[in-house]
Amino acid sequence: MDFLELILTLLGAAVLVYYGGKLVLFSRMLFPQWCFPLSKTFFTSMGEWAVVTGASEGIGRAYAFALAERGMDVVIMSRTKATLEEVAKEIGATTGQRVKVIVADFSEEEAFREIEEEMKHLNVGVLVNNVGVLPSFIPCKFLESEGLDKTITKLINCNVKTLCKMCKIILPGMENRRKGVIINVASGIASFPFPLYTLYAASKIFVERFSQGLQAEYKGRGILIQAVAPFGVSTRMAGFQQTNTVTLLPEEFVQKSLQYLRAGDKIHGSLCHTLLAWLLQSIPLKILHAEFVLQGLQNYVKKKTGQKESVSDL
Repeated sequence: MDFLELILTLLGAAVLVYYGGKLVLFSRMLFPQWCFPLSKTFFTSMGEWAVVTGASEGIGRAYAFALAERGMDVVIMSRTKATLEEVAKEIGATTGQRVKVIVADFSEEEAFREIEEEMKHLNVGVLVNNVGVLPSFIPCKFLESEGLDKTITKLINCNVKTLCKMCKIILPGMENRRKGVIINVASGIASFPFPLYTLYAASKIFVERFSQGLQAEYKGRGILIQAVAPFGVSTRMAGFQQTNTVTLLPEEFVQKSLQYLRAGDKIHGSLCHTLLAWLLQSIPLKILHAEFVLQGLQNYVKKKTGQKESVSDL
């Protein structure tokens, strides 16, 4: 009996220490300015230029503005030239920083040769890998995706291949200078196996693991690499949902997420999204994967929008 009591006591102590540690870590999220301070010159000390993919709208556009506001010149990329040029004018007029526009279709191999050529003389201190594609806004089962072969190729090229290629282009310069920041935008829905968005969620898990592996490899070289996994952000990809406590404007989310740049190799970007991640991870998968839950999700999205085409931030 004494032995059983000892085991139970040790088990209770272990649980207390585990959750006590989680509470301490969470408490740091409440005070990012004190727990993860960044100097006013932090970003400009990394290098002269910031590069943002998928910068024509949404989160990418917000990152481009935020980094320009912090004194960096910015390179913005997407496949929509007219929109990019408009964003470039706004950034230049608002911040006074230089803006370089590179039109790129990330599904094409040739795009990366052109990007490398365009940037070979730039001192890049920050890279934001934001470009991505959502196969279909309306959630559906894998085999029900329209044009599945093309969808698979497009998603892997945009969400996976582009991430690797951009790091291959930018990382050598950072390693040589022994400083730099790489922010890779993942997704909160990759927090657990997410049916009906299976392909998209799986690609964002790659973003997380790739980022965490790179950080382990290059942190000793003075390079900070972080995956940012947001939940609700009011963008075209999310159907421009109405903002609330959980669903943030892109500008609001980016400003918050940059405060947690030193908080670890993976963050959710804001306090409310961190809480949501912990809540979802505490719910048994049997409940989250229940047919009535999935059907409810599908009906909810259909009610919110009639969109059925793929949605990308290129």
